[in-house]
Amino acid sequence: MPEQPAFPELPEISYEGPDSKNPLAFRHYSPGEVIEGRTMRDHLRFSVVYWHTFRNPLGDPFGVGTAARPWDDGSSSVENARRRARAAFEFMEKLGVPFYAFHDRDLAPEGATLRESNRNLDAVVEVLKEEQQRTGIRLLWGTACLFVHPRFVHGASTSCNADVFAYAAAQVKKAMEITHELGGEGYTFWGGREGYTSLLNTDLKRELDHLGRFLRMAVDYRRRIGFEGQFYIEPKPKEPTKHQYDSDAAACLNFLREYDLLDHFKLNIETNHATLAGHTVEHELETAIAAGALGSIDANMGDLLLGWDTDQFPTDIYQTTQVMLRVLGMGGFTSGGLNFDAKVRRESFEPMDLAYAHIAGMDTFARGLKIAAAIRADGRLKSFVRERYASWDSGIGAQIESGEADFGSLERYMLEKGEVDPNSSGRQEFLENIINQFV
Repeated sequence: MPEQPAFPELPEISYEGPDSKNPLAFRHYSPGEVIEGRTMRDHLRFSVVYWHTFRNPLGDPFGVGTAARPWDDGSSSVENARRRARAAFEFMEKLGVPFYAFHDRDLAPEGATLRESNRNLDAVVEVLKEEQQRTGIRLLWGTACLFVHPRFVHGASTSCNADVFAYAAAQVKKAMEITHELGGEGYTFWGGREGYTSLLNTDLKRELDHLGRFLRMAVDYRRRIGFEGQFYIEPKPKEPTKHQYDSDAAACLNFLREYDLLDHFKLNIETNHATLAGHTVEHELETAIAAGALGSIDANMGDLLLGWDTDQFPTDIYQTTQVMLRVLGMGGFTSGGLNFDAKVRRESFEPMDLAYAHIAGMDTFARGLKIAAAIRADGRLKSFVRERYASWDSGIGAQIESGEADFGSLERYMLEKGEVDPNSSGRQEFLENIINQFV
C-alpha cells in the first residue's frame, strides 16, 4: 500500500448481514456463503475497473471534472501513475474484490513515441506485479485504448489509413504482452471507434475485412506468446460513432462466424450497451448463451430516460436477479466475471463515494444471486417453460427436431390431423408475479 494511505477512512469491508445499517459493510455479499455448490465469491467474480474508478475525472460535456483524488497530483508523470496503482490496490484490497481490469493508457501515460509509451507501461507493470503478489488480487482482463487519441479519429483496425491499423496492432501487441505478464485471465476487444458516422465516406465491406484480419492477427500472436486467456468482444451499437460494427450480441456472433473466429472469442456483455442497442440485458445474455459464447459481463446499468451510456452502478435488484438467473442457468462463469464498468455520478466526487458505490453494486448482485437461486430451487418457472414446449418432446415435434420430418411428411400429418389446437396461455403476468414473490 502507499506510505500514506489513499483511503484512510476506509476499513476492510466485511459482511454484517441484512439488518446492518453500517454503510461500510456488506448486507448480502458474504464471500464464503455457498449457493448451488459454489461460494458467492466464485459465483460473482467481482472486478474493479481501472478506468472509471481511478482515471475518470467526472467531467461532462458541460463541465470540468469534479473528482477529488488526493493521491493523484494530476500530472502525466510515470511516478504519479505508479502512486495511483498503489492507491488502486489499497482500495481493492479493502473492498475484498478478487479481480481488476484495465485499459493500457489508463495504467500509464502515453509518450511522445510508441517506444516511450511502452517504457511507461513497463514501469507501472512493475508496481502491478508487486501489488498482485502482495494482495492476491488478479487481473480479470486487459485491453487497449484505441479510441481516445486523435490518431484514431477514423477508427483503429477499421481506419481508412493503413498506418493507423499498424499502430493499433502494435499497441494491442504490447497490451496483450503485459496482460500475459500479469497473469490476466482474458483480453477484451471493444471497438470504441470501429464503425462509421456516414456511409457516404465508408467502404463498409473493406473495413469489416480489415477488422477480421486484425482479430486473426491477435489470435495468431496469442498462440505465439503462449497466452491462454480468453478473448472477448464487447458489443455496443453506437456512441461515439453512429453505428459500431460490434452493435449487439447477434451482430458480433455473425461477424465471428463469417470470419471463422467463433472458436477463439466469447462475448463480454454490458447491461448499458444492451439498452443502447434497444435490447434488455437478458436478451443479450440469452443470445450469447444460446451460441455457447457468453464469457463475461460488464456490470452496470443505464438510465432509460437518457440515450447515452451512463455507466451507473447496478442497484436494480430485479435486473441483477435476471442476470444471475442466466448465469446460474448456464452453469456459472467458466471465465470472466462481473466487471464493474461503472462510474460514480459527477456529484459523487469524494473518494469514499467510490466505496459506497462498489458496496451497493456488490450487495445488489449478491442479493440477485440469492433470489435467482431461490427461484431455481422453487422450480415453477422452469417447469412452466418445459411444459410450454412439451409438444416438441415426442411425436411430430421430436421428428422435426431430429431432422426426420420434411415438408411432405408434415403436409400429410396436417391433412390427417385437421386443425391445430393452440397451446395454453403464455401467462406472462402470472410468471412475472412469481418473480416478484422472491424479489
